[in-house]
Amino acid sequence: MESAQLIPHKIRVIGLTGGIATGKSSIARFFAEKGVPIIDADQLARDVVLPVSPALAQIVAHFGSDVLTQEGILDRKRLGTIVFSNPDKRRLIEEILHPEIRKLSEIRISEADAAGHDRLIYMAPLLLEAGGNSRVDTIWVVTVHPEIQLERLMRRDGITRDQAQKIIDSQMPLSEKERYGSVVIDNSGSETETRKILESVWSQETGSSNG
Repeated sequence: MESAQLIPHKIRVIGLTGGIATGKSSIARFFAEKGVPIIDADQLARDVVLPVSPALAQIVAHFGSDVLTQEGILDRKRLGTIVFSNPDKRRLIEEILHPEIRKLSEIRISEADAAGHDRLIYMAPLLLEAGGNSRVDTIWVVTVHPEIQLERLMRRDGITRDQAQKIIDSQMPLSEKERYGSVVIDNSGSETETRKILESVWSQETGSSNG
């Protein structure tokens, strides 16, 4: 991934990341309620491959029309089975998608900046793995206790303990991600407990930016 700064804007960009099944989306919703714009990197990845998009045309050119549904929409599961078992093809997909995602990110950030927002959250599960540290102003990491992460993933995806553990083991350990966070949000407790933590984070964030 590029090391260039993602945002040459006045707006403060908070990179929100964490492991699978740690509750990043629910954390982001809290800040959205406070009026903070949320940019979801996963949604950007879907947006840049919409029908008639340049990225989708490149994907079809390289992988054939078999990766499309009958409606002309990218079949992400089918593409995934091709890509994830082949490092060269995975790199090719990244070379196609990453520039388009970056451009769309910059558009969304510029829009939030122009609308007068002083901060936004860029939610990206693989922010650290993709080398995105230099493309945000600060990093917030959502974490949970390992056993809770395992149980939540099993329940969410309806998979076995062994399957869930393999998925977790394939990712950067939460303990390592936590070292990158200027803020570490422990989402292990109840919704009420997490909300208290988030209220404290929000108070510190707005206080530091205003003062």
